[in-house]
Amino acid sequence: MSDVTRTKHGRPVHHWRRDVVELAALFTAVAVADGVANLIGHGPDGPGLLLVSAVALLATAGFHTWWARRHGHAPPAEDTGARPRAAVRRQAGPSASAPHSSSGAGGAGEETSGPSALWRMRTTVRDEPGSLASLCAALAGRGVDILSLQTHPLAQGTVDEFLLRAPGGIEAAELTRSVAAAGGSDTWIERADAHDLVDAPTRVLGLAARTALDTAELPLALRQLLGRCTIRSLPARPAGGGRGPEPVPAEGVLEDTVLRLRAPEGGVITVERPYLPFTPTEFARARALVELDTRLGPRIPRSQDVLTLPAGDAITVRRADTGDLPAARRMHDRCSPRTLALRYHGPAGDADRYLNHLLSPRFGRTLAAQTASGRIIGLGHLLWDGDETEVALLVEDDWQRRGVGAQLLGRLVTMAVEAGCASVYAVTQASNTGMVAAMRGLGLPLDYQIEEGTLVVTARLDATPVASRLPYDSRREECDGPGVRERG
Repeated sequence: MSDVTRTKHGRPVHHWRRDVVELAALFTAVAVADGVANLIGHGPDGPGLLLVSAVALLATAGFHTWWARRHGHAPPAEDTGARPRAAVRRQAGPSASAPHSSSGAGGAGEETSGPSALWRMRTTVRDEPGSLASLCAALAGRGVDILSLQTHPLAQGTVDEFLLRAPGGIEAAELTRSVAAAGGSDTWIERADAHDLVDAPTRVLGLAARTALDTAELPLALRQLLGRCTIRSLPARPAGGGRGPEPVPAEGVLEDTVLRLRAPEGGVITVERPYLPFTPTEFARARALVELDTRLGPRIPRSQDVLTLPAGDAITVRRADTGDLPAARRMHDRCSPRTLALRYHGPAGDADRYLNHLLSPRFGRTLAAQTASGRIIGLGHLLWDGDETEVALLVEDDWQRRGVGAQLLGRLVTMAVEAGCASVYAVTQASNTGMVAAMRGLGLPLDYQIEEGTLVVTARLDATPVASRLPYDSRREECDGPGVRERG
């Protein structure tokens, strides 16, 4: 607005006085220039004076340019004009910088700069007007940005779940105190990551699609749906015999921090989360996911890989399920008692009792290695053990130390990485050098625990890039021992 401004009362003011002054200045400058030109032009030293004047003007212009660049034209701190302040650049992820202004809506409070952090927070507020507004104002006062919000109505109050971006210097305890002062109670908070930026409907649809493609995905989908929790699938008939779990009604049971759902095959799926009770909304989502799995029935992907071992033999590696139970029992019959004892840590005659559990997609994923004639010569299992993941191998005696075990184990670890597992463990005997060599062949950091002759080897999957975790090197034919048994 170069020619019109507004007074503090809002009336427009046209600057006609300024136009008159500019015209008078222009006429005066012309008159002075004409007088100077006549005076110098008729004098004896006229050309020299004109040259000196030009140099002086150039020097003055150069000095003015230097002075302007050095001191700039920043507005004063109390400037309240129409120019907006510098915009805050927002980036998704915990490494983004998120400075917050000390004034303005949504940014009131202390000014903080530097890297930001993502948080997931859940708190209970009173079910009355203004409660959520007070909570949001308290978070804004700390310079916290609310990225998403979900509400879980309860009989008494409402559980609000937030995804927050906070300045990096703010700790969880500070956020909790601010929320408590604004009326929030039973607050739970933990660090989040960029994957939590996906909105809830998109995430649920993605989990449903994964479950529809593969029965073994159900425990993983439940864990990602409900956050940090422990999921166990209890079969109707335990592998070692005995009484199964108490049956649950078709609609399931919600018990504070525990969900119990009827498994499609007749067992029970339990979901447990410490300290954080499940809401009816979460219970309904989990029940819908299990119902989808029940309606679709057993299913596994039918992809397979044909490999050539170092000795020239060709084998096929594919997913296996309970339909392979007869072929797996025949492989047991061809295995020596020592091989079965190393694998199952018990009498060889009890080995067949575990197969139905191990081959069920409900408890994990199983890979079978078979010959061109269709005979199964090796089994590899990736078992969901609560919030941990176990790997187990069994290779027929005639095919040991020929690269079969290394191929199975490498692919099992690949599945664990894709499922987001932080580590996998194997339980074996301290004398089983073949399984230890197979774990070492992964090239991952390993932890060893020995108790009464039982060795637990844990491989950390988050220590190296994915590309270097799975070196399917067929030269590791010595890494082919009999495997481990299921734990628990």
